[in-house]
Amino acid sequence: MITVAIIGAGPAGLMAAEILSAARYRVSLYDRMPSVARKFLMAGRGGLNLTHSEPFERFVARYGKRAPQLRPALESFTPKDLRDWADGLGAETFVGSSGRVFPKAMKASPLLRNSLKRLEAQGVSLHTRHDWRGWSGDDLVFDHQGETVRVSADYTLLALGGASWPKLGGDGGWVPYVRDKGVEIVPFQPSNAGFSTVWSDHFRDKFAGEPLKNIAVQFAGREVKGELMLTRTGIEGGAIYALSATLRDAITRHGQADLVVDLRPDLNAGQVISKLGRASPKDSHSNRLRKALNLSPAAIALVQETKAADIKAVPVRLTGAQGLERAISSAGGISFTSLTSEFELKALPRTYAVGEMLDWEAPTGGYLLQATFATAVMAARSILKT
Repeated sequence: MITVAIIGAGPAGLMAAEILSAARYRVSLYDRMPSVARKFLMAGRGGLNLTHSEPFERFVARYGKRAPQLRPALESFTPKDLRDWADGLGAETFVGSSGRVFPKAMKASPLLRNSLKRLEAQGVSLHTRHDWRGWSGDDLVFDHQGETVRVSADYTLLALGGASWPKLGGDGGWVPYVRDKGVEIVPFQPSNAGFSTVWSDHFRDKFAGEPLKNIAVQFAGREVKGELMLTRTGIEGGAIYALSATLRDAITRHGQADLVVDLRPDLNAGQVISKLGRASPKDSHSNRLRKALNLSPAAIALVQETKAADIKAVPVRLTGAQGLERAISSAGGISFTSLTSEFELKALPRTYAVGEMLDWEAPTGGYLLQATFATAVMAARSILKT
């Protein structure tokens, strides 16, 4: 019987284990944590955004410069395929008003529980508290509670994740082991992370934790509508995450990035002027913004903090990105030049790498999990073909 060792029991590892064990391969799944899929469960606290329902070409474009490399995997395991898989595990999905796809339970635990039951029924052996330490000859080496464990397998699939939220298991500790084998590694950077700026003490103390809803942010010719959260050190939230790669790269090059916030994107400039013109001249500027434009106290405070002359062009200068320990995901990892089109490591035949170990990034909205699952599916199917 053909044997496969999968290292990393997150979404990618679990998906690959399911496909391979269904084909009667003997699959052993290893993870260094005491329990599996911790980051997946954390994502489930926000509703578990599995994928997105937008047209496929627009969907693929969300992966930016890595879209060409990821397209074949996304075509072989589409958003519809992911929904069908979740539905088949009893986690019936639905499309939210934004086009995002969620399980009706709005959490990850039922889906994970049923996935593990299926793997157990298909004979997958799960080994937790196994910290991978690279290779010894052709054998995989693990530290298991202070003891060295050596494992031999016909195929190896690496699904160890990136370097964000290290306390949940993905700390990039695998990098030296694959780099020593001649695999090119692109340095990790935070993705889908917040950014820092300098607030006054008054603004920071009073408005940290307040959301700015139904706004738009603009940078480098792009505009994204959504929501921001004010923090003690800057801003974060879905709208900013969609621009995080561009903002991060600009800060790296220039030391700063000047973001523009539109507090009422539903109104054009003329409508804003008209509404303000009808406000009582006896009102203070703050009251005019509140009454005429229905701005929240936090939005009004941001106008005052930045001394903005136009609520449709509030300037916020960003000076840094949050670190990997707070980032939702990471950019960087194994370079695609070190991989075949089916994610086999060129330097290590019969060894595959998938998911966030690879050098790609995407905004939140279901794109992260979709590509994580899709790369695992493609790699598993490639193993079945050999």
